[in-house]
Amino acid sequence: MSDYAIHILMFIFGLTIGSFLNVCIFRIPESKSIVRPRSMCPGCNTIIKYYDNIPVISYIFLGGKCRKCKMPISFRYPVVELISGLTALAVFMKFGLSFEGLAYFIFISALIVITFIDIDHRIIPDVISLPGIPIGFLMASFLLPSINYMESLIGILAGGGSLLAVAWIYNLITKKEGMGGGDIKLLAMIGAFIGLKGVLFTIFAASATGTIAGIAVMLKTQKGMKLAVPFGPFLSIGTILYIFFGSEIISWYLNLLI
Repeated sequence: MSDYAIHILMFIFGLTIGSFLNVCIFRIPESKSIVRPRSMCPGCNTIIKYYDNIPVISYIFLGGKCRKCKMPISFRYPVVELISGLTALAVFMKFGLSFEGLAYFIFISALIVITFIDIDHRIIPDVISLPGIPIGFLMASFLLPSINYMESLIGILAGGGSLLAVAWIYNLITKKEGMGGGDIKLLAMIGAFIGLKGVLFTIFAASATGTIAGIAVMLKTQKGMKLAVPFGPFLSIGTILYIFFGSEIISWYLNLLI
């Protein structure tokens, strides 16, 4: 099989997983099963047929509406599917068909779900982040050649501990809750997968992108410092940048300092 064909298969595989991620994003905040019942229209409760549930393609052919009641379907669904498809392709191109690539794809898929749930509900579900910590530790111990169990353990402590310290100091000074507990658990999970160096990179990248985005939103909405911006998506962005480009970005930054 040619490389071109494999790339297409990886992209299609990612699209399919993206459809499942949409189910997780919708149901997990409502504490619903992600397995049953089958996907249905939230407007008329009609079970969605398999031919209307083909990632991206069905959305296009249906014109972004339910076949039966014509209720608009959120553009979010094909976006998540495309992100997942591109993620699968990118992971394959960097890591090939390997257990390492599979581990990172699972990890990034979890980050995608967390990102969109945090955007919608301002929560990071424990059902993902807490199991993600021991899963990340085990994967780092056996499947990820770039990190070992000790680096993973240090990453867990540094990730969770650093944000816990920030939250404690902020609360001590302002008497208000700043950093949410979900962010603390998320960064501990991130540390389990990418270690201390990855955690430091993620915090820096998340702070930089979060600050830029926060300023842009404040200028647009004119809500000033009272506007709450979820930090989870930016932690996810920083993590993904590290997985794919971390070494190159760090080397580029160090060269600027020389």
